[in-house]
Amino acid sequence: STGFLTPGLSALLIRELGIDRHCSRSDIVGMGCNAGLNALGVVSGWATAHPGELAVVLCAEACSAAYAMDSTMRTAVVNSLFGDGAGAIALTAEAETADDAVAGGTDAAPEGPGVLKFASCIIPEALDAMRYDWDRDQGRFSFFLDPQIPYVVGAHAELTVDRLLQGTGLRRSDIKHWLVHSGGKKVIDAVIVNLGLTRHALRHTVGVLRDYGNVSSGSFLFSYERLLDEQITAPGDYGVLMTMGPGSTIETALVRW
Repeated sequence: STGFLTPGLSALLIRELGIDRHCSRSDIVGMGCNAGLNALGVVSGWATAHPGELAVVLCAEACSAAYAMDSTMRTAVVNSLFGDGAGAIALTAEAETADDAVAGGTDAAPEGPGVLKFASCIIPEALDAMRYDWDRDQGRFSFFLDPQIPYVVGAHAELTVDRLLQGTGLRRSDIKHWLVHSGGKKVIDAVIVNLGLTRHALRHTVGVLRDYGNVSSGSFLFSYERLLDEQITAPGDYGVLMTMGPGSTIETALVRW
C-alpha cells in the first residue's frame, strides 16, 4: 500500500526463491489496508479452480518508507500509527469438499478454517478519507487520514457483517472468533460498539496494534497467528475476518474450522 514496484514483488520473489516460473500470480496494490483480504478472495478463488494445488497470500508492507517529517499533527498521527510488517498464509482446496479454500497446509486433515464467503461495502461519500497527497514542500507523497474515519467505519460495520451472514442462518452471536484489522484505537472501539462485541473478542487486534502498530494489509494475518497460538479453535467454530481501507471500503470473510 506504500508504493509501486514494476515488475511486481511476486516477480522478484520468483527469481530470488526459485519458485516455478509457470505459477499464476497477482500483485494487488492501491487497496491499502484491505489488500490482504482482497488477495485472499482472489487466491481462494484460484485455489477452488485448481483443487489440490498450493496457493499463497503474501502481505508485505514497509509503511515507514512513506513517513513524512514535519511539525503537523496529521503527520504525527500517521507516523505513530503505521508500522512495518509481513505475513503469509497458505491455502488449498480439496476436490471432495464444499468448503473450497482451506487456510492451512496440504495435509488430508486441514489445520485451518475453510473460507465460506466474502462481503464488501464501499462508502463512496468517504472516497477521500484515506489517500496519498503530493506534498510540494517535501517533494513526496504523504498519507492523509480523515479524523472522522473511525466513525464512518463503525457506522457501516454492522451493515457489512449482516450482509456477510445473510443466507447462512448465523447470527453475530454465533461467531466465535473475530480477526479485525488493527486500524487504530478509535477504529477498534467503533467496531466493538457498533457490532456489540466485547474487548476480549478483539484482543488479538488490540495486541497487534500495541506491539506492531497498523501494519496495513497484513494486520489480520498477525491476529490470525495469535489465535492459532492460543490453540482454542474447535471444529465447527465460525470466524469473521474484517479489514478497512481506502475507498472507503470494509472487506469481510466468513470462515469455519
